[in-house]
Amino acid sequence: MIADMVVVGLQPPPPMLKKIPVDQVRLGMYVHSLEGNWLDHPFWRNKFVIREQQMLSELVASKVKVIWIDASKGLDVEADGAVAPDVALLQPSRPLSSLPPPAPKPATLPPRRDFQEELSEAAAVCQRGRSKVVSMFAEARLGKAVDAEECLPLVEEISDSVFRNPGALVSLARLKTADDYTYMHSVAVCALMVALGKELGMDNAQCRVAGLAGLLHDLGKAAMPLEVLNKPGKLTDEEFRIMRLHPEKGYQMLQEGNGVSDPVLDVCLHHHEKMDGSGYPGKLVGEDISHLARMGAICDVYDAITSNRPYKEGWDPAESIARMATWQGHFDPDMFKAFVKSLGIYPTGSLVKLQSGKLAVVVEQNPQMLTAPTVRVFFSTKSNMPIPAQLLELSKSSDKIVGRENPKTWGFKQVDELWAGDALSKKR
Repeated sequence: MIADMVVVGLQPPPPMLKKIPVDQVRLGMYVHSLEGNWLDHPFWRNKFVIREQQMLSELVASKVKVIWIDASKGLDVEADGAVAPDVALLQPSRPLSSLPPPAPKPATLPPRRDFQEELSEAAAVCQRGRSKVVSMFAEARLGKAVDAEECLPLVEEISDSVFRNPGALVSLARLKTADDYTYMHSVAVCALMVALGKELGMDNAQCRVAGLAGLLHDLGKAAMPLEVLNKPGKLTDEEFRIMRLHPEKGYQMLQEGNGVSDPVLDVCLHHHEKMDGSGYPGKLVGEDISHLARMGAICDVYDAITSNRPYKEGWDPAESIARMATWQGHFDPDMFKAFVKSLGIYPTGSLVKLQSGKLAVVVEQNPQMLTAPTVRVFFSTKSNMPIPAQLLELSKSSDKIVGRENPKTWGFKQVDELWAGDALSKKR
């Protein structure tokens, strides 16, 4: 049908937006937007067709009183039931940074899956995620408006994996080549945002909104000159000034697209703000930075410093957490504590030294005891020799972690293979 319209020079019908009270909503209507705060409704998407009675019941039972429908994409209302659209009401009613934090609600999560089993699925999700982000950036560079709705299936995949076992995808997405950084960074921050949202008590829908914000937060880098974006060395002052424009460029690009909510726009614009006001572009201070933007700042920095970049190798995960903890005024302190809890004091992939003198790599977290994860022991510092690798649940052992180690100091180059195994080659 669309192809036929192109042939004869016609265009798809323009949106027919109508504002109606929720008691006039019927099955088959296409919801264009929901009035009110994003926390007041049970849906993580802004645009969708009401296909099931359960969806309709949830909408009617929510705090949302008025919605906008698009009669060109779904059922219309009776002529005397429509309310004339008001374009001004489509704009945010207050500054994005003033959006309130989400109320703590337990997330509805699928059953937890074994780490190794989820790791295999996470590798496939990473591959699909990279492909999607590469395509999205390429289209953005050509000036094509980004349709956020096309990203929703990927966000669902990433979220579902994190819900089943947060350590798998979050840890695997951290591993990226310098050439992959720009694209896989978006996938990694999406996963980190979902995991942090879960730790903060966000419900399923709110975690997905956070994930979408993470996936799209760096879209503005598609507008950056490639010679600056991929420069294998320190940026000049002028190049750094250009790179600092990417939040505003991304915000403008997302505004021109479809299906992007205010919270997602806010994270794109303000993920480089700092609590002490020294960030950019708005130099916002403390509570002026939205809840989601504060989450985005933490997740963005962690993935950046743990990843291999064109101009530097990534830091060890545990070292990165330790360094971030010393950056006073940078992050929301309570949110950072939740972030550490979501990853573990010694995140998966960290090299640690045990009381016995053995070296091990952290394989999986123990939510009940963050200082006693499951590790894979593989080296003895007493004999200075490798030993047969074996899994050790520290919560069931007399051995314990006494400190973190730097893999570079020991010359270890295959640490990631010790915890990721076949999933690493599958991801690549």
